Amino acid sequence: MVRAFMRLIVVLIIIVAAAAFFLGWLGGGRAHPSDSLGTAGHIDTSKAERAGAKVGEKTAEAASRAAEILSDSALTAKIKSKMALDDTVRARAVDVSTTDHVVTLSGTVRSQAEHDRVVQLARETDGVTRVIDHLSR
Repeated sequence: MVRAFMRLIVVLIIIVAAAAFFLGWLGGGRAHPSDSLGTAGHIDTSKAERAGAKVGEKTAEAASRAAEILSDSALTAKIKSKMALDDTVRARAVDVSTTDHVVTLSGTVRSQAEHDRVVQLARETDGVTRVIDHLSR
């Protein structure tokens, strides 16, 4: 479901960027048809290529940012799901937040065994680069 949502976001960003390009709304100002015309009234393809490259670059950046945000959310959801399914962990007592694939655990655990299990579940999750442990007993 998260992957489908990510695909939808990327498709929407591409559609908006394409619409902005074709409608002539670039950089907050409106592009005029005469901006692309040379002295003889012909279309200046180099200007059009530069404008297309800028739009493509901005679209790629936006898609990358959207994927990164969704990726962090997906990691948080995966870890919380693992904790909820584990009988040795009180999932509601542990907060999980993820930024740039770095997971921060906070909250209260009942024992050292529960603490170790929560940290282990976070570290074993694909995509996690580091776990910051702020758990207390």
